[in-house]
Amino acid sequence: MIDFNRPAFVGKELSYIEDAIHRGMLCGDGEYTKKCSRWMEERFHVGHVMLTTSCTHALEMAAFLTDIQPGDEVIMPSYTFVSTADAFVLRGAKIVFVDIRPDTMNIDEKLIEQAITDRTKVIVPVHYAGVACEMDTIMDIARKHNLKVVEDAAQGVDAYYKGRALGTIGDFGCYSFHETKNYTMGEGGAVLFNDDAYQEKAEILREKGTDRSKFFRGQVDKYRWMDYGSSYLPSELNAAYLYAQLEEHQKISDKRMEIYNFYNRNLAFLAEEGKIEQPYVPEECEHNAHMYYIKVHDMDVRTRLIRYLRQKEIGCVFHYVPLHSAPAGKKFGRFSGEDVYTTKESERLMRLPMFYNLDMEDAKKVVDAIVSFDDF
Repeated sequence: MIDFNRPAFVGKELSYIEDAIHRGMLCGDGEYTKKCSRWMEERFHVGHVMLTTSCTHALEMAAFLTDIQPGDEVIMPSYTFVSTADAFVLRGAKIVFVDIRPDTMNIDEKLIEQAITDRTKVIVPVHYAGVACEMDTIMDIARKHNLKVVEDAAQGVDAYYKGRALGTIGDFGCYSFHETKNYTMGEGGAVLFNDDAYQEKAEILREKGTDRSKFFRGQVDKYRWMDYGSSYLPSELNAAYLYAQLEEHQKISDKRMEIYNFYNRNLAFLAEEGKIEQPYVPEECEHNAHMYYIKVHDMDVRTRLIRYLRQKEIGCVFHYVPLHSAPAGKKFGRFSGEDVYTTKESERLMRLPMFYNLDMEDAKKVVDAIVSFDDF
């Protein structure tokens, strides 16, 4: 069986976990948590990186730090994971869904402005497949209307827009280190921001509402309950696993890119014949080979192709069901304008196996199986 995904393992994870155990501090914000944060701050040129227990929690922190209040509106694509919306719904926000671009599957930046009302507070671009949204346009709109921008860069770690790391362009960025991502800690994430004014509030929020971070820095002699907070700190064991992967980020990236390019090159003739569409990466974007997907004619073809591949023991999957069509989406949100592409394109898309330890012979079997399918 060729799995759809397996979490990356590069070699030092277990020794780093053992070292974390011997250091005698397994709760959050130990040595490995700090190492991961410093690594990302330096590589991505961002002022603050705080590891969290998930990207969901990073988004929840961002929703709190943007001061979302009940009745505020938040603009985002419907083609995204539920956490993108949940984080703001928990604060009482109304979600306003905007149609996507069919080429990148990202929010259509040209439709954002018409979705803005006097209740709009935040725009949430989602960088699908590690390919950047049109961030210059989005940031211009945000500045014009005095809105905050929270980048859902769950899939965008070490991907770039005009040379800037995804997650560092808006007011806040949110990363995922879930086991399906390029670099993993099992479950985990990070919230990123540049404005020092958010540091203390973010630390208190992340530390259960206390000023524990200041205590550990020796700035106060005891820590106290200061404000609302929750427990967003990952274990040192998770951070130790992640740090081993960050150290080997180039090796992981190179292998994923090899797989991506192999799929792209060897399936190109099917695209030329009009049987599939391949991913599109705008010139100003540097993607991270987070996923490789193809789009077929419609949902019926996709269903048959996925079933055909599973019969050949190849794990391929479709992706998001648009949020606005879900019960909670109807309850907590509304669609701005017309759903021209979101539903139609989502029903055509399927993802191929993509993970660091995928053998290239298995990648060839995936290609050969797709090529042998005669029911496009």
